[in-house]
Amino acid sequence: MLLEGGLGLHACSFSVYCAIFIFIWSLFLWETYINFRQLKVAKKVTESPEEVRRFMNDVEFDKSRRYAIDKMNFAIISGFYNILSLSAILHFQLIAWVWHKSQEHVLFIFSHVPGSFNVTERNEILFSLLFTVYVALFQFLESLPWSYYRHFVIEERYGFNKQTIGFFAKDRLKSLAVGLVIGLPIVSMLVWIINAGGHYFYIYAYGFTFVVSFIIMFVYPEFIAPIFDHYECFPDCELRKKIEELAVSIEFPLKKLYVVEGSKRSSHSNAYFYGFGKNKRIVLFDTLIKGFKMPGANVDEKSDETQNRGCGDDEEILATLAHELGHWKLKHVTFNLIIAQINIFLMFFAFGQLVNVDHLFVDFGFPPSTAPTLIRLIVVFQFVFMPYSSVLEFLLTMISRKFEFQADAFAVGLKSGEKLKSALLVLTKDNLSFPIYDWLYSMCTHSHPPVMERLAAIDAKMAKKD
Repeated sequence: MLLEGGLGLHACSFSVYCAIFIFIWSLFLWETYINFRQLKVAKKVTESPEEVRRFMNDVEFDKSRRYAIDKMNFAIISGFYNILSLSAILHFQLIAWVWHKSQEHVLFIFSHVPGSFNVTERNEILFSLLFTVYVALFQFLESLPWSYYRHFVIEERYGFNKQTIGFFAKDRLKSLAVGLVIGLPIVSMLVWIINAGGHYFYIYAYGFTFVVSFIIMFVYPEFIAPIFDHYECFPDCELRKKIEELAVSIEFPLKKLYVVEGSKRSSHSNAYFYGFGKNKRIVLFDTLIKGFKMPGANVDEKSDETQNRGCGDDEEILATLAHELGHWKLKHVTFNLIIAQINIFLMFFAFGQLVNVDHLFVDFGFPPSTAPTLIRLIVVFQFVFMPYSSVLEFLLTMISRKFEFQADAFAVGLKSGEKLKSALLVLTKDNLSFPIYDWLYSMCTHSHPPVMERLAAIDAKMAKKD
């Protein structure tokens, strides 16, 4: 059972409930406001500025502008739907309704299964598991048309979508299945730990999530990611040799180098690394390398347009990797991991103080002392902590922008400044990234600084170095 005690607060649930409503709508209006600011910029700037023309011609600039407008309109409309959906869930107490249906269905199923163990209303873990399945199915179905429109209308319109409808459907179903396979055991263990952990359950709950998060970090790239995408060892070539030399020069413990067939789903490009200790891997998207063909791939699988995208110069790819490895060398990854763990612990600690404040859960459809553990966790983590999470997200966005500048400077220190600039221009052009931004929109939403700011910072760093 839930621990007794907590803060013993008796705040009026009505005020908390209203505060949640006010905050989610205020956040929606703020996000819509800054989206409209950026939309206004994209509609107003119809001719490419002089500094943009060196890497985008007028046709490419106009295409990136229209792409930005379409994405912004999509964000505004989908955001409006999401706030209406969330408001309906809260107003009609649908969380409680789904929970009670989960109870009914579990009791019905086990009452009709011969030889099954006795299930009563006290079997909270079983109810929590079915509740999680129902919520996952709802989110899957609710997001499906939006995801379809984004891929097969917007991305398709600008030549990025490479998925077939069959691939899209299988990908979504696999995501749902993998999420449930991983999520259901985690939910059951968390409910058990919180109920059985006594006054210090939050310490045990945090310890469990700490272990799980690191297990997933190890397991995901090796066993889960290949379920969704095709990975191959990077072929022996001059570029591979240069990448290995780059890793050695900065003491990056590279063990394996992979290429992923990102072109099967999108023309967008990327590169990243993962791993712990002395067991690091680098992954390059095939779309990052101009003209690259996956081993065994059909030559006709890619369009000429896709084949012509990406960096055609090995040094540009090396500069891109120098930037990514700069995050490792400068301890950015370690910093983010520490912040994430501190945040999780603080949230569990705060939950420990609020878990028995029954008045928090009344307007969610649960009379005093009836809210189950999973519901208490959802209400506190997703709704009560929403202001805190929003502020933290903004601060982490600002820190991320700073880290991007530092990683660029690291690449400059490796004498890759000019090639990094040209790589950024290639990626901006290939991804149709609209280069003109409203300052407030950029500050609030961009974890990566706009390309023009990055180019200016790289130039300043190179001038200072000289």
